[in-house]
Amino acid sequence: MRRGVRVGVDVGSVRVGIAICDPDGLIATPETTLARDAATNRDIQQTLELVDARSAVEVIVGLPRSLSGDEGAAAEAARAWATALHRARPSIGVRLVDERLTTVDAHRAMREAGVSTRRSKSVIDSQAAAMILQVALDTERTTGAPPGIAVGGRKPRHRRST
Repeated sequence: MRRGVRVGVDVGSVRVGIAICDPDGLIATPETTLARDAATNRDIQQTLELVDARSAVEVIVGLPRSLSGDEGAAAEAARAWATALHRARPSIGVRLVDERLTTVDAHRAMREAGVSTRRSKSVIDSQAAAMILQVALDTERTTGAPPGIAVGGRKPRHRRST
């Protein structure tokens, strides 16, 4: 497993949940929730400030897919956010990781802990980010390969048939 702090991100239309992990990549913990700002990308700048403050080596962005694996508007928005982050700081690795059901799991965990989901929407977003990051860490630990899809990588060439 690669060493280094990673930042997990759950991109929503209103808020961006942020989580971080320890340098050994064992435990993801909720960090904060940012206001989504598609007009000025202030949330992207704030995420990069956190990356710098924690000397993070990578950002893991949740990719919301339907249960069938299809991608809709939310997945397109997450891809666009991850691409904007990568363009703002090409030196930091950005990966998209399947996040199916993490928000549902975060709601369930909050309910089981006795926390009102109505009053804790921002906490749920950072909890969902922690779940996304934990899945990525666990996947890398079990497979030995970086999780998900790298953002900004070269697309494979199509071979011409002769």
